Amino acid sequence: MKFIFASDSFKGSLTSAQTIQLLTKAAKQIFPDCECCGIPVADGGEGTVNAVVAATNGTLLFAEVHDPLMNPIKAAYGIIDGHKAIVEMSAASGLTLVPENKRNPLWTTTYGTGELILNALDQGCRDITVAIGGSATNDGGLGCMKALGVKFLAADGRELSGTGSDLVSVSTIDPSGLDKRVKDCRFTVMCDVKNPLCGENGATRTFAMQKGASLEEIEQLEDGMTHFRDLIQTLYGIDCDSMEGAGAAGGLGAALHIFLNAAMHSGIETVLQLIHFDEKLRDADLVVTGEGCTDSQSVCGKVMQGVGMHAKRHGILCIGLSGSLGEGAGEILEYGVDSLHCIVNRPMTLGEAMNSVESLYYDAALRMFRTVKVGMCIPKTRTQSGSGNCTFSLQEC
Repeated sequence: MKFIFASDSFKGSLTSAQTIQLLTKAAKQIFPDCECCGIPVADGGEGTVNAVVAATNGTLLFAEVHDPLMNPIKAAYGIIDGHKAIVEMSAASGLTLVPENKRNPLWTTTYGTGELILNALDQGCRDITVAIGGSATNDGGLGCMKALGVKFLAADGRELSGTGSDLVSVSTIDPSGLDKRVKDCRFTVMCDVKNPLCGENGATRTFAMQKGASLEEIEQLEDGMTHFRDLIQTLYGIDCDSMEGAGAAGGLGAALHIFLNAAMHSGIETVLQLIHFDEKLRDADLVVTGEGCTDSQSVCGKVMQGVGMHAKRHGILCIGLSGSLGEGAGEILEYGVDSLHCIVNRPMTLGEAMNSVESLYYDAALRMFRTVKVGMCIPKTRTQSGSGNCTFSLQEC
């Protein structure tokens, strides 16, 4: 019997790799002779590089870059298949890198993400995938493009630093200094956000508050983003409000497409393609996936949806084991996941669950595999007696 384990991380508590270890331990206890294949996965957010590198036996490299507040840090990116780079913007420009009391997208920048791309170019990579979840920024991608050589100039000719507060001041864009190696590259953006650049569903009004902006600052940022959108329309004839994903990562999605000709693709689908997931499904009997909280958002390009749909295409049963089940969790059952389980076994606070997450997860995995074994033991044949009673022909498990 062959099991495939492909679960997302439980943010703040379990990594994808840890779920594999716990599932393998539980499976071996119930099915001692089973074959377990663990595949770390992610959907383009935090942890994507580590998951892809682990699943493909790739290489993790570290580069000296700048964080969202321009403090020097070391950030990792991956090289897989010998020449493909995968860059995770959250490693250089992520919200978790900024202390809560300093979070304000007026003053944060994606400059460090551009530096990671430069480092990948220096390593000879010409096929570069950028995962753009978890940003601390709302700079329209100014910082990232500035690091790659594009100049954004104010009306007085001075070069802008590339933060959210600079958007309203951009008067001229000079792309002549863009790194020449870019033209030989294929860029892919992992993005499941459909938001346009501006407006009620745009980058600023949808995401800036969670990045630390006040209501007044949101209006300031929206004014700047609208000005930037109009300038792009004038200079390049591109309407960023009709471009799906333009508002992702505070407008970085738009900049990557406009200046690097990057193609937008689903995060989980890109990951599953990079790790050759379909090949690993061959001869599998059961897939186990999961995430920290399964709810209505789980069918919006998340790990469980992607894994479930691929399992379904191959005719393989799939079980979801999650930290909690929220409103709309059952929607995932329409996307290849055949059964849902939750690790919480009694009423408890979130803090209690996170403090005991490993033991809770392992115990739930044992219960899940015991249920699988029971299902295997249910007789596959039965005969109907003349009296209307069912006579089961029990088979040995």
